[in-house]
Formats: sequence, structure tokens, C-alpha cells
Amino acid sequence: MNNKEHSMSRRKFLAVSGAIAGTTIMDPKSNIFAANVTNMQQSGKSKVALVGLGSRGTGMWGSSVIRNYSDYVEFVGLCDHNPGRLETGKRLVGADCPGFTDFELMMRETKPDVLIVTTDDNTHDYFIEKGMEMGANIICEKPMAIDEKKIQKIIDAEKRTGKECRVTFNYRYSPHRAKMWEVLRSGEIGELTSVDFHWYLDTSHGADYFRRWHRLVEKGGSLWVHKASHHFDLLNWWIESDPESVYALGDLEFYGKNGPYRAENCRKCSHTKECNFFFDITQHKRMMELYVENEKYDGYHRDGCVFRNDVNIFDKMAATIKYKNGVQVSYSLTTYSPYEGYRIAFNGTKGRMDAWIQESNPTTDGNYDEIVVYKNFQRREYIHIPQGVGHGGGDKLLQDQIFIPGTSDPLKQAAGVRDGALACLVGIAARKSIASKEPVMIKDLTSIQPMEKKA
Repeated sequence: MNNKEHSMSRRKFLAVSGAIAGTTIMDPKSNIFAANVTNMQQSGKSKVALVGLGSRGTGMWGSSVIRNYSDYVEFVGLCDHNPGRLETGKRLVGADCPGFTDFELMMRETKPDVLIVTTDDNTHDYFIEKGMEMGANIICEKPMAIDEKKIQKIIDAEKRTGKECRVTFNYRYSPHRAKMWEVLRSGEIGELTSVDFHWYLDTSHGADYFRRWHRLVEKGGSLWVHKASHHFDLLNWWIESDPESVYALGDLEFYGKNGPYRAENCRKCSHTKECNFFFDITQHKRMMELYVENEKYDGYHRDGCVFRNDVNIFDKMAATIKYKNGVQVSYSLTTYSPYEGYRIAFNGTKGRMDAWIQESNPTTDGNYDEIVVYKNFQRREYIHIPQGVGHGGGDKLLQDQIFIPGTSDPLKQAAGVRDGALACLVGIAARKSIASKEPVMIKDLTSIQPMEKKA
């Protein structure tokens, strides 16, 4: 076939894109600062505080915000429980504001309009609830919380205080994934009936979760929650319905106790020459500054051994998810793949949409990601989306929508407490299903009752 036969026609492509881009839907959550106009300082900027000065906090939600959005926001406080990391983090963020190891003291003294939460996952609920109670709207890294009780606390706090929590699902903003949303809304493949979604973490990125605190289910809720909540949120957004039930399988068969070598962390290991997972943190200046130089305060090792006996999360996972509108999903997550990326297929009454993305060792030529649309009894059509930097180009678009006043939300990408909860609840239900060997109903976990069609 020639290029004309393989490519979606320009007229059709513009029709799909323009129908969405031409709208001006504004969701209150799309700019969480709008509610703070009356509380702004004399500078006209919203007051922002940040708790959690690890890599994510100091980078995307610290120095990046100062670099790109200082016309709109001003940091008034930074907080971390580790005093050494607090001082290092202040320098890396570059904010001229006080630092605190006492969170509530920071909130009382600085009275921020918005609190950004980038702490360990198991503490998100405390900082969200307390931050709301002390007068702030919240921006929180995913996952919003690691179990159903913590999620219910956040739901109740939002209702009690009238404050909002924005969950930063940057994957929604990747142009490639946004285009899938547009194609689904356009009706190109008819009514959606099922989805096949399989995610692969490689032996670099995937292994890294087993080095860090994420290896403990009590800290990160397992990768069902910490990592897969990203994927479940995409499904919830694409499908535009709520998950109803989950049946899952999972095991730990590669990392942890399964490894041939073992040490507390890589720097103390005697097997560095033969272990393929040896990680030399001394070659990473920022990690040395943030973590190694501050181990003396909390004992946390950023270069932990992936084969430590205390690893208690799954490294292979699979689930069947049924949605309230009848859509069925087959999902899997593998954490020791030779490449990183995902395969996804949407099956509809008029056709099918496929994508295969390799985020490491890519197979496609050119700087683009590809979507293939197959319509029954017709030729396939290809859509090429330029690749972006930062989670597929999503990071900057997410931040623009959060921080720049008046930014619209035509693709319904802004995510609030209900979105954050449902993304986590699928993974929480999966954990419970593995333990019980039975399907788990989402409605039995919190006060959220699944809806057939999102509002």
C-alpha cells in the first residue's frame, strides 16, 4: 500500500481533532488556583507550599514550577522530615522561602493557598486531609492513597472542608494518549466493547521500584497502586465509565527472595561484578546529594538491593476489570521485561484501534508514536503523533493547565478526588482479589458508587 492508503486522510484527521479542540469546556479542577483569587498576596501570585523533597518534589514540582510559572505562583514554604534533605532540597528547588521539618508549623506560619504533596505514598492521606483542614487546596502526586480507608478519609475531608484535591495524572496529557481519547469519542470504531492493555517495565526502570521504598506494600500499596493507578486512570478516562469489579492474579517470582545474590544495598554488596542489577549510585550526582548524603538522618538507601528478603510486592500481575457500562478489560503488568512500553487495543462494534509503544529500544522509525485504526471491511488507517519529552509530552501540558489561569479542559483531563480514588481502588481491589481468590466489587470499598457514564 502507498502512504495515501496507509494514512488517515487529512480531512478526517482534522475532523477528529477539531471537534474536540474547538470546544472551550472549563472544569473547575483544571485550574485549582482559580478559587484562591481573593487570597492572593499583593504580588498577585498564589502562595504555594511543598511537602516531600525527593526527586519528584524538587524537580517537576519544585525547580520546574519556579522556572516556568513564577508569574503566577510563589513558594512560601518547603517541608521534609529529613533535615539534611530539606537543606539540599531547598537549594535544588531554588526557592527563597523558609524550610520546615514540622509540617503543621509550616502550614500555620505560611498559610499557603495550595499545598503540593510529593511524599511517600502511605503518607499522602495525612497531608491531604490536614492540608485541607488548615485551609489549602491540594495538588497531589499519584497515587492519591494506598488503601480504601485512607481514600475514604480524603473523600470525607473534601466534603467537610470544601477544599479540592487535584491528582496529577500526567499520562492523560500525553498527545498520543489524548489522540486515543479523541478517536474513541469520534465514533471511528463504534461503541467500545473491550480493551486489551499490557504494560512492560524493563530491567532498568522496573527494577528501580524494587530498590526503593516502593518494594514494601505498606509504603506504596504495591505496584498495583503505585504504578498501575496511572494505567487504571487512563482506562477510566478513555472508557468514560467507572470500574465495577476486579478479578486478579499476581506473584513475586523474579525479584526479592528469588535472586541469586543479596545485600542491604549495592554499595555494600560483594557481588557487584556478577550482578546484572548492580546500580552505582555514586555516578548520579543529584541522587548522591539528595539521598546518600542524608542517609544518616533516616537510614533510607536509594540503592537498595532488588533481591532483599523484605520485598513483599508482586512483580507480575494480571487482572480482568468489568466496567459499569459493560466494557471488559484484560490488563497485565510485567516488571522485568527487556524493553519498556505498552500494547493496547480497543475493540468496538465498527472496528479496532491499536498502539504499541516502546519507551526504551523503540521499534518505530522517526520521532513519532503510532496509532492504527482498523474499521470493519475497510483498509487500516495510521495516525502518527510527534513524540514529546516528559511522560510522552504530558508533563508540561499538565503543569500549564494547573498553573496558567484561564487554561481550558476540552479533553476532560483534570482529575479530582473521585478520579484519584477510582484509579487506586482498581489496584486495591486487585490486591484483595489475589488474597481472597474472588472478584471484588468496587462499591464495597468506599462510599463511591460506580456510574455507568461519567458525569
